[in-house]
Amino acid sequence: MQYKMTYKSPVGDLTITTDGQNVTGLWFENQQNYESLLNDTVKEQYQPIFDKVTHWLDEYFSGNKPAINFPLKPTGTDFRMTVWSKLQAIPYGKTVTYGEVAQQIANERGQTKMSAQAVGGAVGSNPISIIIPCHRVVGANGSLTGFGGGIERKVKLLNIEEVNMSAFHVPSHSTKP
Repeated sequence: MQYKMTYKSPVGDLTITTDGQNVTGLWFENQQNYESLLNDTVKEQYQPIFDKVTHWLDEYFSGNKPAINFPLKPTGTDFRMTVWSKLQAIPYGKTVTYGEVAQQIANERGQTKMSAQAVGGAVGSNPISIIIPCHRVVGANGSLTGFGGGIERKVKLLNIEEVNMSAFHVPSHSTKP
């Protein structure tokens, strides 16, 4: 059984899901079919872990750097789990490129290179947005692309973290902030 609640945030409504012990998801209101990704029944019902998560989100959206004091349990392939682990290591207020994440993983696996596009696919399938900070991953050319919550939200999240946005741009094929 999975449980969910809605959190009203400065970037729109967020749905938080839990198995009762771990955070299993955090999705933006425009992300469709997230419940089917959980492979479980989802019920709107209070769970104590929601208090910790909402406090964390309150702190985050206030511009603070809260520590995660609750367990995360994203579900995905081994490769996706590896990528999501790398995302969690990106410091607050910093960005990395898809290629940099790919090179880190390639180095760890004893390979010379890895596909940045494959990393992009894993980043794009991150089930715990914001807390697993996929918004901190950018294109090598400074392109703000590849964010399931939409480019406008990615820009807002980076602004909350006071990232210097001068080197970044919204690609012409994306929604303008």
